Amino acid sequence: MPGPESTPQSAEESEQEADWSTLPPRPRPARRLLGVDAARAVALVGMFATHIMALRDDDGQPTPTGLLADGRASALFAVLAGVGIALSTGGPRRLPDARTHLGAAVALLVRGVLIAVIGLVLVELDSNVAVILMYYGLLFAVAAPLLRLGPAVLAVAAVLACALTPVLSILWRAGAPQGPGRQPSLTALPPPGRLLETLAVTGYYPVLTWTTYLLAGMAVGRLDLRSTRVAGWLLGGGAALAVAASVASSLLLGPGGGAAVLGGALDEHRYGTTPTNSWWWLAADVPHSGAPLDLATTTGSALAVLGLMLLAARWSRALVWVPAAVGAIPLTLYTLHVTALSMAPSSYGSTPDPTGDLALWVVHVLAAVALGVVVAAAGVRGPLESVISRLSTAIRRAIAPGPPAR
Repeated sequence: MPGPESTPQSAEESEQEADWSTLPPRPRPARRLLGVDAARAVALVGMFATHIMALRDDDGQPTPTGLLADGRASALFAVLAGVGIALSTGGPRRLPDARTHLGAAVALLVRGVLIAVIGLVLVELDSNVAVILMYYGLLFAVAAPLLRLGPAVLAVAAVLACALTPVLSILWRAGAPQGPGRQPSLTALPPPGRLLETLAVTGYYPVLTWTTYLLAGMAVGRLDLRSTRVAGWLLGGGAALAVAASVASSLLLGPGGGAAVLGGALDEHRYGTTPTNSWWWLAADVPHSGAPLDLATTTGSALAVLGLMLLAARWSRALVWVPAAVGAIPLTLYTLHVTALSMAPSSYGSTPDPTGDLALWVVHVLAAVALGVVVAAAGVRGPLESVISRLSTAIRRAIAPGPPAR
């Protein structure tokens, strides 16, 4: 099965950086941050690659796709989901009172439910893709009560989540069957308790550990992302974090360390979690392991990509216009991508013909570019993004219809 990379929500950032303390009943859309959308396009392209091309060769070694995109593309999407949530609720100018918080939180919950339903439908297509959208829905529910927190608190929470949630995951899953199990779908929807456990702890993108990405993204989204200094710190700091976490894992698992205990299991692909037979798994940075150093490595790479795209947009908006057009309609493109894969031969991603896989990947990328450019040139939103935005915005305005009371 190809690596479980997936796409983010249809993050409606047309209200990004709106001043919620003086919000009119019908605010004019703010100018989008092209760097954020361009970073999301990088994640989309990486996700296409992990779904289509092999992640390991015949000898079990990572392919270039596995080295560059496996685990990183989905992490970038998750971090950008947090960024999008923060931007759509004021960016640096946070929600000022309980009424606007309630409206934004309920709208976010509605958005999460709608996206989760789309995910359940996509699973029915049997595309051989681990669909992420149901997990996104639960991540939005986690984010809803946190919308008024500042960047410092969110950053500290992200660090604590990175360190502690993998430990909680191992404790929770001890003695339980390993592996993500069957994906929830409309026709195979488990009972509520088991569904929550799958989405939160045992599934492909367990929200318990993925809260690290959400919190890190929300903390970044509360910063001034139009600042060159902030973008530079994201690039440099993210790269340093990724390298430091990877080096730390290598040292801990080196001679005399955890590698002797874990053995060949370190070379096996993970699908959201690690085995519970050894605490040495906490030192691994294996993609999709959900271990602290894996979370730190992939969070760092995500922040570095975001910083790079923000700097590129500052240098030349024309340079990032095309990728930003692609990244502005992620939910529509992801849905079309999964639908297209459901109609392709089921052996993609594991065939001995890398040229054929590469050709299919190029087709998906070119189709995404064409659709993104057409939508951007027309000055409209993607169809799924538009529907979800209209519904969630209508609900928010019904709860908080005018400017907050002063």
